[in-house]
Amino acid sequence: MNSPVIETDAGHEGWNAIVSDPASAVIASDFDGVLSPLVEDPARSRPVDGALDALARLAASVNQVAIVTGRPALIATELSGVSGHPRLGRLVVLGHYGLERWDAATGKVTSAAVPEGVATARDRLPGLLQEAGVPDAFVEDKDSSLAVHTRRLEDPAGAFALLRGPLTALAEETELRLEPGNLVLELRPPGIDKGVAISSLLESTGARSILYAGDDLGDLAAFRAIQAQRDAGLAAVLLATRSSNATELIDAADVVVDDPSGVVTVLTALSDAIAAR
Repeated sequence: MNSPVIETDAGHEGWNAIVSDPASAVIASDFDGVLSPLVEDPARSRPVDGALDALARLAASVNQVAIVTGRPALIATELSGVSGHPRLGRLVVLGHYGLERWDAATGKVTSAAVPEGVATARDRLPGLLQEAGVPDAFVEDKDSSLAVHTRRLEDPAGAFALLRGPLTALAEETELRLEPGNLVLELRPPGIDKGVAISSLLESTGARSILYAGDDLGDLAAFRAIQAQRDAGLAAVLLATRSSNATELIDAADVVVDDPSGVVTVLTALSDAIAAR
């Protein structure tokens, strides 16, 4: 299989570094919009055909494969199907933006403490949504964070705009952070994002190269953390999908694909290149 279209010199360097020394590489990816198509009901997300097999092929060669997601680790593990895959024993799922870690080698989850502000926000949300005139917004309770989705509503963008101010105020009152995404506003603990999760993963593995795939504004933190380490010598490939139309993420990427099937194509090309080296 031919190499994908890599639009930057740094991306070419990252690709070549992974291919030449896969044992020092990390392959990390968001789940929704990257390995799985975006769907209205988050509970119905499933990996696109070939996604797990592509990760499994890479897991046989690289240092670490990881899924980095805002979902709880066990939910992401269940929806992705990684726990039942026979060749993904070297995979970790970093859930809640790194607050939780599920390790395929042990099947166990380790987690950090959840701030009290999350419980306060949980209690306040129903009244806030009612007062804002958006009582039917779907609240996804992730235990350590709360995501308010407007995608299912009649006017998703209008509801998103109505809720941004009140949720910003609630975040400040509860000492949480409001993180906007694709028709979702998430209240989460401060100091927790995908950049922190990726930095910790790179440090713990001692990786010298990484491919990271994302689609949403939440993945910008990971891109920025990787870019900062690039300046210090890390080789990297930043892969973005157009699933969420996150222009800033797409502009920062070395490789851009349309959807999760494109991600599978890139990961398969990478594993082919490693096998052929």
